[in-house]
Amino acid sequence: MAASREQRIETRTRNPKWQNVPLRIEMAECINCDACLRHCPPQFGAIFNHSADVVIIPELCSGCDKCLPACPVNCIYPFPAWEQLGSPEQWWDEPLAESGGGYRS
Repeated sequence: MAASREQRIETRTRNPKWQNVPLRIEMAECINCDACLRHCPPQFGAIFNHSADVVIIPELCSGCDKCLPACPVNCIYPFPAWEQLGSPEQWWDEPLAESGGGYRS
């Protein structure tokens, strides 16, 4: 059985069954419209507002691409190097603060 979103948050691991690479937002191109956040399926809940930025936590992103057509400036890209580059530690505060980080259930 696949790990639940809560388990992925707790262990900070990506579901090994996901075949698509996670996505990333190029913050220099992002206009902070939050369209991607609204289109991320709640079972993944990978996109968050983090301060002035909108971020995708790779371990929560299935690579489903639902956010891509929603983005008016096309600033979302595949992130094949996610395991080597990782994401900042402080991004993990967002999924734990379910009410204010931007994730919508």
